[in-house]
Amino acid sequence: MSRVAVVILNWNGRSLLEKYLPSVVQNTNLDLAKIYVADNASEDDSVSFIKSAFPEIEIIQLDKNYGFAGGYNKALENLNEEFFVLLNSDVAVAPNWIEPIVEQMDANPLIAAAQPKILSDRNKSYFEYAGACGGFIDFLGFPFCRGRILSSIEQDQQQYDDSIDVFWCSGAALFVRSILYKEAGGLDDKFFAHMEEIDLCWRLNSMGFRLVCEPSSVVYHYGGATLDYNNPRKLYLNFRNSLLMMYKNLPSEKLVSVMFKRMVLDGVAAVQFLVKFEFLNFKAVWKAHIDFYKMLPAYKYARKECQQRSVKKNIPTMLKSSMIWHYFIKKEKSFSQYYKYFRTLD
Repeated sequence: MSRVAVVILNWNGRSLLEKYLPSVVQNTNLDLAKIYVADNASEDDSVSFIKSAFPEIEIIQLDKNYGFAGGYNKALENLNEEFFVLLNSDVAVAPNWIEPIVEQMDANPLIAAAQPKILSDRNKSYFEYAGACGGFIDFLGFPFCRGRILSSIEQDQQQYDDSIDVFWCSGAALFVRSILYKEAGGLDDKFFAHMEEIDLCWRLNSMGFRLVCEPSSVVYHYGGATLDYNNPRKLYLNFRNSLLMMYKNLPSEKLVSVMFKRMVLDGVAAVQFLVKFEFLNFKAVWKAHIDFYKMLPAYKYARKECQQRSVKKNIPTMLKSSMIWHYFIKKEKSFSQYYKYFRTLD
Protein backbone atom coordinates (compact mmCIF):
# COMPACT_ATOMS: atom_id res chain seq x y z
CA MET A 1 0.00 0.00 0.00
CA SER A 2 1.17 3.56 -0.71
CA ARG A 3 2.44 5.50 2.30
CA VAL A 4 1.06 8.86 1.18
CA ALA A 5 -2.47 9.87 0.22
CA VAL A 6 -2.48 13.01 -1.92
CA VAL A 7 -6.05 14.29 -1.67
CA ILE A 8 -7.33 17.10 -3.88
CA LEU A 9 -10.70 18.57 -2.95
CA ASN A 10 -12.80 19.66 -5.90
CA TRP A 11 -16.02 21.56 -6.38
CA ASN A 12 -17.03 22.52 -9.92
CA GLY A 13 -13.35 22.83 -10.77
CA ARG A 14 -13.07 21.11 -14.14
CA SER A 15 -10.89 23.90 -15.58
CA LEU A 16 -8.52 23.82 -12.59
CA LEU A 17 -8.23 20.04 -12.72
CA GLU A 18 -7.48 20.17 -16.43
CA LYS A 19 -4.73 22.73 -15.84
CA TYR A 20 -3.12 21.44 -12.64
CA LEU A 21 -3.66 17.67 -12.41
CA PRO A 22 -1.10 16.84 -15.14
CA SER A 23 1.81 18.17 -13.05
CA VAL A 24 0.60 16.29 -9.97
CA VAL A 25 0.38 13.01 -11.87
CA GLN A 26 3.65 13.56 -13.72
CA ASN A 27 5.70 14.61 -10.69
CA THR A 28 4.30 12.25 -8.05
CA ASN A 29 6.03 8.94 -7.36
CA LEU A 30 3.04 6.60 -7.59
CA ASP A 31 4.98 3.87 -5.76
CA LEU A 32 5.12 6.18 -2.74
CA ALA A 33 1.85 8.08 -3.06
CA LYS A 34 -1.68 7.53 -4.29
CA ILE A 35 -3.66 10.43 -5.75
CA TYR A 36 -7.30 10.96 -4.83
CA VAL A 37 -9.78 13.61 -5.89
CA ALA A 38 -12.55 14.18 -3.35
CA ASP A 39 -15.50 15.72 -5.15
CA ASN A 40 -17.81 18.00 -3.14
CA ALA A 41 -20.91 17.11 -5.20
CA SER A 42 -19.86 19.10 -8.25
CA GLU A 43 -22.50 20.10 -10.78
CA ASP A 44 -20.05 20.34 -13.68
CA ASP A 45 -18.35 17.47 -15.53
CA SER A 46 -15.35 17.26 -13.16
CA VAL A 47 -15.89 13.61 -12.27
CA SER A 48 -16.39 12.36 -15.82
CA PHE A 49 -13.35 14.35 -16.93
CA ILE A 50 -11.12 12.71 -14.28
CA LYS A 51 -12.41 9.25 -15.11
CA SER A 52 -11.62 9.79 -18.77
CA ALA A 53 -8.33 11.71 -18.57
CA PHE A 54 -6.78 10.30 -15.39
CA PRO A 55 -7.97 6.72 -14.76
CA GLU A 56 -5.09 6.25 -12.28
CA ILE A 57 -6.70 8.75 -9.90
CA GLU A 58 -9.23 7.42 -7.40
CA ILE A 59 -12.37 9.51 -6.98
CA ILE A 60 -14.09 9.96 -3.62
CA GLN A 61 -17.60 11.20 -4.39
CA LEU A 62 -19.28 13.13 -1.57
CA ASP A 63 -23.05 13.51 -1.39
CA LYS A 64 -23.05 17.30 -0.95
CA ASN A 65 -20.71 20.30 -0.70
CA TYR A 66 -19.20 20.05 2.78
CA GLY A 67 -16.83 22.98 2.25
CA PHE A 68 -13.06 22.76 2.62
CA ALA A 69 -12.99 21.52 6.21
CA GLY A 70 -15.91 19.12 6.12
CA GLY A 71 -15.03 17.89 2.66
CA TYR A 72 -11.55 16.87 3.71
CA ASN A 73 -12.78 15.25 6.91
CA LYS A 74 -15.29 13.17 4.97
CA ALA A 75 -12.71 12.23 2.34
CA LEU A 76 -9.98 11.26 4.80
CA GLU A 77 -12.01 9.32 7.35
CA ASN A 78 -11.68 6.00 5.47
CA LEU A 79 -8.13 6.41 4.14
CA ASN A 80 -5.36 4.46 5.86
CA GLU A 81 -2.13 5.85 4.41
CA GLU A 82 0.54 6.95 6.89
CA PHE A 83 0.63 10.52 5.59
CA PHE A 84 -2.12 12.74 4.24
CA VAL A 85 -1.36 15.56 1.79
CA LEU A 86 -4.15 18.11 1.48
CA LEU A 87 -3.47 19.67 -1.91
CA ASN A 88 -5.49 22.51 -3.42
CA SER A 89 -6.88 21.97 -6.90
CA ASP A 90 -5.05 25.10 -8.14
CA VAL A 91 -1.57 23.85 -7.25
CA ALA A 92 1.14 22.69 -9.66
CA VAL A 93 3.96 20.65 -8.12
CA ALA A 94 7.65 20.49 -9.00
CA PRO A 95 9.50 17.20 -9.42
CA ASN A 96 10.52 15.47 -6.19
CA TRP A 97 7.99 17.43 -4.15
CA ILE A 98 6.95 14.62 -1.79
CA GLU A 99 10.19 12.80 -0.99
CA PRO A 100 12.06 15.52 0.99
CA ILE A 101 9.15 16.06 3.35
CA VAL A 102 8.49 12.36 3.94
CA GLU A 103 12.22 11.82 4.58
CA GLN A 104 12.27 14.60 7.15
CA MET A 105 9.12 13.35 8.88
CA ASP A 106 10.52 9.81 8.92
CA ALA A 107 13.69 11.09 10.58
CA ASN A 108 11.80 13.20 13.15
CA PRO A 109 8.80 11.43 14.71
CA LEU A 110 7.83 14.62 16.59
CA ILE A 111 7.07 16.41 13.31
CA ALA A 112 3.30 16.24 12.96
CA ALA A 113 2.88 18.36 9.84
CA ALA A 114 4.90 20.07 7.15
CA GLN A 115 4.61 22.17 4.04
CA PRO A 116 6.75 22.85 0.96
CA LYS A 117 7.91 26.23 -0.28
CA ILE A 118 4.83 27.72 -1.94
CA LEU A 119 5.48 30.06 -4.85
CA SER A 120 2.92 31.99 -6.86
CA ASP A 121 1.76 30.34 -10.05
CA ARG A 122 0.86 33.84 -11.28
CA ASN A 123 4.47 34.99 -10.87
CA LYS A 124 6.82 32.13 -10.08
CA SER A 125 9.61 34.36 -8.77
CA TYR A 126 7.45 35.46 -5.82
CA PHE A 127 6.08 33.67 -2.78
CA GLU A 128 2.37 32.92 -2.71
CA TYR A 129 0.12 34.70 -0.24
CA ALA A 130 -1.41 31.63 1.42
CA GLY A 131 1.56 29.93 3.02
CA ALA A 132 4.71 31.24 1.33
CA CYS A 133 7.64 29.57 3.14
CA GLY A 134 5.90 28.66 6.39
CA GLY A 135 3.23 30.21 8.58
CA PHE A 136 3.43 32.08 11.88
CA ILE A 137 0.96 33.89 14.12
CA ASP A 138 1.17 36.69 16.66
CA PHE A 139 -0.31 36.65 20.15
CA LEU A 140 -3.49 38.36 18.89
CA GLY A 141 -4.17 35.63 16.34
CA PHE A 142 -3.01 37.48 13.21
CA PRO A 143 -1.31 35.07 10.79
CA PHE A 144 1.65 35.90 8.57
CA CYS A 145 4.27 33.97 6.64
CA ARG A 146 7.95 33.69 5.99
CA GLY A 147 7.90 35.59 2.72
CA ARG A 148 4.56 37.39 3.21
CA ILE A 149 3.59 39.88 5.91
CA LEU A 150 0.01 41.12 5.41
CA SER A 151 -0.05 42.36 1.79
CA SER A 152 3.74 42.60 1.41
CA ILE A 153 4.84 39.60 -0.64
CA GLU A 154 8.56 39.00 -1.08
CA GLN A 155 10.45 37.78 -4.12
CA ASP A 156 12.00 34.36 -3.67
CA GLN A 157 15.77 34.86 -3.71
CA GLN A 158 16.48 31.63 -1.80
CA GLN A 159 16.63 33.73 1.39
CA TYR A 160 14.34 31.27 3.17
CA ASP A 161 15.68 28.00 1.83
CA ASP A 162 16.50 26.61 5.28
CA SER A 163 14.12 24.14 6.88
CA ILE A 164 12.70 25.59 10.10
CA ASP A 165 9.93 25.04 12.62
CA VAL A 166 6.76 27.03 11.90
CA PHE A 167 3.50 27.67 13.72
CA TRP A 168 1.22 26.63 10.87
CA CYS A 169 1.44 24.90 7.53
CA SER A 170 -0.63 26.05 4.60
CA GLY A 171 -3.75 24.12 3.64
CA ALA A 172 -2.75 24.65 0.01
CA ALA A 173 -0.21 21.81 0.40
CA LEU A 174 -0.44 20.38 3.91
CA PHE A 175 1.45 17.19 4.82
CA VAL A 176 0.21 15.66 8.10
CA ARG A 177 0.56 12.32 9.86
CA SER A 178 -2.80 10.62 9.43
CA ILE A 179 -2.89 9.25 12.99
CA LEU A 180 -2.31 12.73 14.43
CA TYR A 181 -4.79 14.35 12.06
CA LYS A 182 -7.46 12.06 13.46
CA GLU A 183 -6.23 12.26 17.07
CA ALA A 184 -6.35 16.07 16.97
CA GLY A 185 -9.90 15.98 15.61
CA GLY A 186 -9.19 16.90 12.00
CA LEU A 187 -10.31 20.19 10.49
CA ASP A 188 -13.15 22.03 12.18
CA ASP A 189 -16.26 21.41 10.04
CA LYS A 190 -18.02 24.50 11.37
CA PHE A 191 -15.33 26.75 9.89
CA PHE A 192 -16.51 25.66 6.41
CA ALA A 193 -13.44 27.33 4.86
CA HIS A 194 -10.49 29.59 5.82
CA MET A 195 -8.29 29.46 8.94
CA GLU A 196 -9.10 25.79 9.51
CA GLU A 197 -5.55 24.63 8.85
CA ILE A 198 -4.17 27.20 11.32
CA ASP A 199 -6.63 25.96 13.94
CA LEU A 200 -5.53 22.35 13.35
CA CYS A 201 -1.86 23.34 13.50
CA TRP A 202 -2.42 25.22 16.77
CA ARG A 203 -3.88 22.04 18.25
CA LEU A 204 -0.92 19.98 17.03
CA ASN A 205 1.50 22.53 18.52
CA SER A 206 -0.34 22.44 21.83
CA MET A 207 -0.14 18.65 21.83
CA GLY A 208 3.66 19.00 21.89
CA PHE A 209 4.46 18.29 18.23
CA ARG A 210 6.59 20.20 15.74
CA LEU A 211 5.55 21.65 12.40
CA VAL A 212 8.09 22.49 9.70
CA CYS A 213 8.56 24.06 6.29
CA GLU A 214 10.83 22.09 3.96
CA PRO A 215 11.79 24.43 1.08
CA SER A 216 13.57 21.76 -0.96
CA SER A 217 10.02 20.72 -1.85
CA VAL A 218 8.38 23.31 -4.13
CA VAL A 219 4.82 23.85 -5.36
CA TYR A 220 3.12 26.67 -7.26
CA HIS A 221 -0.24 27.94 -6.03
CA TYR A 222 -2.54 30.09 -8.15
CA GLY A 223 -4.52 31.28 -5.12
CA GLY A 224 -7.96 32.84 -4.83
CA ALA A 225 -9.43 30.39 -7.34
CA THR A 226 -12.52 29.72 -5.20
CA LEU A 227 -12.93 33.12 -3.53
CA ASP A 228 -10.88 36.17 -4.47
CA TYR A 229 -8.66 37.51 -1.68
CA ASN A 230 -10.76 40.71 -1.46
CA ASN A 231 -14.12 38.94 -1.43
CA PRO A 232 -16.34 40.01 1.54
CA ARG A 233 -17.33 36.37 2.07
CA LYS A 234 -13.67 35.45 2.52
CA LEU A 235 -13.23 38.42 4.87
CA TYR A 236 -16.21 37.29 6.93
CA LEU A 237 -14.93 33.72 7.24
CA ASN A 238 -11.42 34.85 8.17
CA PHE A 239 -12.63 37.19 10.93
CA ARG A 240 -15.22 34.77 12.34
CA ASN A 241 -13.01 31.71 12.20
CA SER A 242 -10.05 33.55 13.71
CA LEU A 243 -12.16 34.38 16.78
CA LEU A 244 -13.41 30.80 17.04
CA MET A 245 -9.85 29.48 16.72
CA MET A 246 -8.60 31.75 19.48
CA TYR A 247 -11.49 30.87 21.78
CA LYS A 248 -10.75 27.16 21.34
CA ASN A 249 -6.98 27.27 21.69
CA LEU A 250 -5.93 30.12 23.99
CA PRO A 251 -4.90 29.03 27.50
CA SER A 252 -7.38 30.07 30.19
CA GLU A 253 -5.03 32.64 31.73
CA LYS A 254 -4.76 34.49 28.40
CA LEU A 255 -8.26 34.06 27.01
CA VAL A 256 -10.07 37.18 28.26
CA SER A 257 -7.27 39.72 27.84
CA VAL A 258 -6.18 38.53 24.39
CA MET A 259 -9.73 38.21 23.05
CA PHE A 260 -10.57 41.72 24.26
CA LYS A 261 -7.52 43.23 22.54
CA ARG A 262 -8.28 41.35 19.33
CA MET A 263 -11.88 42.54 19.28
CA VAL A 264 -10.76 46.14 19.73
CA LEU A 265 -8.49 45.80 16.70
CA ASP A 266 -11.29 44.18 14.71
CA GLY A 267 -13.45 47.18 15.61
CA VAL A 268 -10.75 49.52 14.30
CA ALA A 269 -10.63 47.53 11.05
CA ALA A 270 -14.43 47.77 10.70
CA VAL A 271 -14.35 51.55 11.19
CA GLN A 272 -11.64 51.87 8.55
CA PHE A 273 -13.81 49.97 6.06
CA LEU A 274 -16.71 52.30 6.91
CA VAL A 275 -14.60 55.43 6.43
CA LYS A 276 -13.46 54.12 3.03
CA PHE A 277 -17.13 53.46 2.07
CA GLU A 278 -16.36 49.73 1.82
CA PHE A 279 -19.77 48.85 3.20
CA LEU A 280 -19.74 45.17 2.25
CA ASN A 281 -16.42 44.68 4.08
CA PHE A 282 -17.74 46.57 7.09
CA LYS A 283 -20.81 44.34 7.11
CA ALA A 284 -18.60 41.24 6.82
CA VAL A 285 -16.62 42.14 9.96
CA TRP A 286 -19.77 43.08 11.86
CA LYS A 287 -21.52 39.83 10.88
CA ALA A 288 -18.42 37.80 11.77
CA HIS A 289 -18.58 39.07 15.35
CA ILE A 290 -22.34 38.58 15.65
CA ASP A 291 -22.06 35.00 14.40
CA PHE A 292 -19.09 34.33 16.66
CA TYR A 293 -21.23 35.12 19.70
CA LYS A 294 -24.06 32.99 18.34
CA MET A 295 -21.72 30.03 17.90
CA LEU A 296 -19.96 30.44 21.24
CA PRO A 297 -22.24 28.14 23.33
CA ALA A 298 -21.66 25.28 20.88
CA TYR A 299 -17.90 25.77 21.16
CA LYS A 300 -17.58 25.32 24.91
CA TYR A 301 -17.08 21.58 24.55
CA ALA A 302 -14.64 22.07 21.65
CA ARG A 303 -12.60 24.41 23.85
CA LYS A 304 -12.66 21.88 26.71
CA GLU A 305 -11.34 19.17 24.37
CA CYS A 306 -8.54 21.40 23.08
CA GLN A 307 -7.45 22.35 26.58
CA GLN A 308 -7.48 18.72 27.74
CA ARG A 309 -5.21 17.69 24.85
CA SER A 310 -2.84 20.59 25.42
CA VAL A 311 0.56 19.87 26.98
CA LYS A 312 2.32 23.02 25.73
CA LYS A 313 0.90 26.46 26.49
CA ASN A 314 3.86 28.58 25.39
CA ILE A 315 4.52 27.78 21.74
CA PRO A 316 7.94 29.08 20.60
CA THR A 317 6.80 29.82 17.05
CA MET A 318 4.06 32.21 18.20
CA LEU A 319 5.13 35.85 18.04
CA LYS A 320 4.75 37.21 21.56
CA SER A 321 4.40 40.78 20.31
CA SER A 322 2.03 42.33 17.77
CA MET A 323 2.71 41.79 14.09
CA ILE A 324 0.43 44.75 13.38
CA TRP A 325 2.71 46.97 15.51
CA HIS A 326 5.87 45.73 13.81
CA TYR A 327 4.38 46.16 10.34
CA PHE A 328 2.65 49.54 10.58
CA ILE A 329 4.62 51.32 13.30
CA LYS A 330 8.13 49.86 12.97
CA LYS A 331 7.74 49.39 9.19
CA GLU A 332 9.09 45.83 9.34
CA LYS A 333 7.62 44.34 6.18
CA SER A 334 10.12 41.56 5.46
CA PHE A 335 10.15 38.35 7.49
CA SER A 336 13.93 38.53 7.78
CA GLN A 337 13.34 41.41 10.20
CA TYR A 338 11.29 39.14 12.46
CA TYR A 339 13.86 36.43 13.17
CA LYS A 340 15.14 38.31 16.21
CA TYR A 341 11.71 38.07 17.84
CA PHE A 342 11.72 34.27 17.74
CA ARG A 343 14.37 32.78 20.02
CA THR A 344 14.07 29.36 18.38
CA LEU A 345 14.50 30.68 14.82
CA ASP A 346 17.98 32.16 15.32
